[in-house]
Amino acid sequence: MTDNTAAPCCESSEVHKDLVDTVAKGMPSIDTLYDLAELYKVFGDSTRIRILYVLLESEVCVCDIADVLDMTVSAISHQLRVLKNAGLVKFRKQGKVCYYSLADNHVKTIIAQGIEHVTE
Repeated sequence: MTDNTAAPCCESSEVHKDLVDTVAKGMPSIDTLYDLAELYKVFGDSTRIRILYVLLESEVCVCDIADVLDMTVSAISHQLRVLKNAGLVKFRKQGKVCYYSLADNHVKTIIAQGIEHVTE
C-alpha cells in the first residue's frame, strides 16, 4: 500500500502567502499562457528555426529559402504558412514574387538569444 500524502515542500507546512499573492497578481491570464505555449510549439521544429535564421539575415523569396536549405519550394511554403499564422514572419509582394522577412524585432531577439544560449 502506498502513502498518497504529499511531502511538505518546506520546513514549515505554511504557505508563503506574501510570495503566492505577489506571483498570482502578476500571473498572465490562462489564455495568454496558452498562446505562449502555442508560440513555443512553432519554435519546436528545426525546419522552421532554419527558415527563421535565414530571415534573420535577409528578406528573401521562397525559392531562395528552398535553395539555401536544400528543400522543395512546397515544403518551405508550408512552413512559412505556419510561421505567418504564428505572427513570426510577414511578406510583401513585388509582382508575382513574395518576399518574406521576420515580423518584428521580437522575433530577431528570440532567435538571437536562443542561439546565444545554446552556443554558450
